[in-house]
Amino acid sequence: MKIFVRIIAVVIVLIAGVLIYAATTPDTFRVQRSATIKAPPEKIFALIDDMRQFNRWNPYERMDPDKGTYSGPSSGKGAAYAWDSTKLGAGRMEIAETTTPSLVTMKLDFVKPFEAHNTAEFTLVPKGDNTEVTWAMHGPMPFISKVMCVFISMDKMVGRDFADGLANLKALAEG
Repeated sequence: MKIFVRIIAVVIVLIAGVLIYAATTPDTFRVQRSATIKAPPEKIFALIDDMRQFNRWNPYERMDPDKGTYSGPSSGKGAAYAWDSTKLGAGRMEIAETTTPSLVTMKLDFVKPFEAHNTAEFTLVPKGDNTEVTWAMHGPMPFISKVMCVFISMDKMVGRDFADGLANLKALAEG
């Protein structure tokens, strides 16, 4: 009986430690990756600012294609794409702001498997014959997400997808 009580006490202390640690982590997150693409910013911008073009290289769309619907204009502010997928959950993204040919900002609203409201930013900076493209996502970090991130690195998980997406974009823009 003493051993059982000690095991329970250790488990409670471990759980409390994880919860306390999670509470001390930042209330927001940011994940970003960059790539250098041998193409002018105008060409790359057109592949980001148009939702149908965006989904040609979007790594998430490639994981479970044709599970969404487009709405609003085809490109620029108000262009939107909503998805409902057994693999990727459900949500919606909408272009909130564009500055041709250097910035596209998207509002991301995830519904399933977890509700989240984040912002994605694509910045394009010309560097000679190349363009440096940065894909970033940031948003609030609710407590349950903080607890999950004690065990799972959001930066590694999402960052890998961003790197894959930028490689897809590079191949498309340079091809």
